[in-house]
Amino acid sequence: MNTTEQRAPELHWPAGYPRTPAEERESYPGDISLTRKESFVSIVDELERWGATDVRISTASTHYKDRPNIPHQHDKPDDVGVVARFRREDRSADEGYAIACDRWETQLENSRCIALYARRKRLAERCGVTTADSEFETARLPPGDESGPDVIAVEPEPDRDPHEVLGVAEDAPDVVVRGAFRELVKEAHADQGGNDAYDVSELKQARNVLLDA
Repeated sequence: MNTTEQRAPELHWPAGYPRTPAEERESYPGDISLTRKESFVSIVDELERWGATDVRISTASTHYKDRPNIPHQHDKPDDVGVVARFRREDRSADEGYAIACDRWETQLENSRCIALYARRKRLAERCGVTTADSEFETARLPPGDESGPDVIAVEPEPDRDPHEVLGVAEDAPDVVVRGAFRELVKEAHADQGGNDAYDVSELKQARNVLLDA
């Protein structure tokens, strides 16, 4: 039995979500040490740690029948976009959510950015900057055929506000800045075995800016 044939290779992009033209896609600016399979697995892991359920990943590749969230390793689709749809246990089954990314040049890069997006939102909630409920709403799908929000899970640019990077208030004292930095670096290293250079370098830059302020 061929375990790679589950559905036609069609990307189900959320209605109303913007697309990145193919000629504008860029190479991901960080160090991704994961394989493509590991990157897709990390989407499910990070979303479930954030409280999501029923995670379903859509791409323009054929997915394995016994691993429906993993695209076939030999597929090289022209459309490299990735969409992760999910639900929440504490909400109605009619309420769906989605995070999508097609900014980067490969499925590996786009899938990894979705996982990193979910991780950062979860850590922001842990730091008390916002609530998980409000962050979930940024990914909520509209009912029926209404246009969706302009939400796309792309890796933040390195010149983000340092308070946002570390998830601290603008008047946070140095001890809070250092504590937030240590927590986020620990998460980054645990997630990729210490190889998530782009994440860590951004965190260090934000810490240094705030401590020198």
